[in-house]
Amino acid sequence: MVPELAADGFTVAVACRVSKVSRSGYDDWRDRPPSMRELRNRELTKIIPEIHVGSRGSYGWPRIHAELTLGLGEPVNHKRVERLMREAGIQGVYRRKHRRKPASQATEDDLVHRRFTVDEPDRLWCSNITEHPTRESKIYCAAVHDAYSRRIIGRSLGERQTTRLVTNALGMAMLRRNPEPESTIRHSDHGTQFTSWASGKRLRDAGLLGSMGTVGDCYDNSMMESFWGTMKLELLDTQSWETRDQHPNAIFEWIEY
Repeated sequence: MVPELAADGFTVAVACRVSKVSRSGYDDWRDRPPSMRELRNRELTKIIPEIHVGSRGSYGWPRIHAELTLGLGEPVNHKRVERLMREAGIQGVYRRKHRRKPASQATEDDLVHRRFTVDEPDRLWCSNITEHPTRESKIYCAAVHDAYSRRIIGRSLGERQTTRLVTNALGMAMLRRNPEPESTIRHSDHGTQFTSWASGKRLRDAGLLGSMGTVGDCYDNSMMESFWGTMKLELLDTQSWETRDQHPNAIFEWIEY
């Protein structure tokens, strides 16, 4: 309180008297070197705004915390990140929550059962397709998402929702990660692109374990639904797209950031 009063024009003596603090005690506090915690907070306060600006102002504390810990290797508690962002007036972009219908029972071939937390990379891959309109026509994007790193490891864009769109994204993920046979689950919904014979053969040839959620239940592939929602919020819905050719570079830049 003393520094604030002094900044408002009060003398240090008056500020100490109003705050009921001795002058010697204030001098000791003022001349004391900063603690390790204070130095750490100063360091984080410099890094956090850089991450926020780099995300085009879209990241909230969960993603900034993930970027600090997983991306930069900075050990920090998420509560500290949230507090420092609040004190600095930094806030991300958030979606409004909507009510959804209760989920139905999962199918027998669901190997995930909404458990998207894994202890190692390449143990669970989630895959799905999204569409987005342009003035020319729609563009479709298939992606493969590693549940451990929370990164897109395979993607494919096209003018139609085809099996090839799905297998191309899977092929890219295989080239990047080359997982051991029978060690990785590829989880998806029941779209015809995933249930087709060609898609199933590609999955078996790659040595992946197929898994699908309940028909028509977005919660059973909520990790991908969340990713698509974030991409639309932060990128696709921020402008009007004239042609399909505008999407590939924009999506590539956003995903690979």
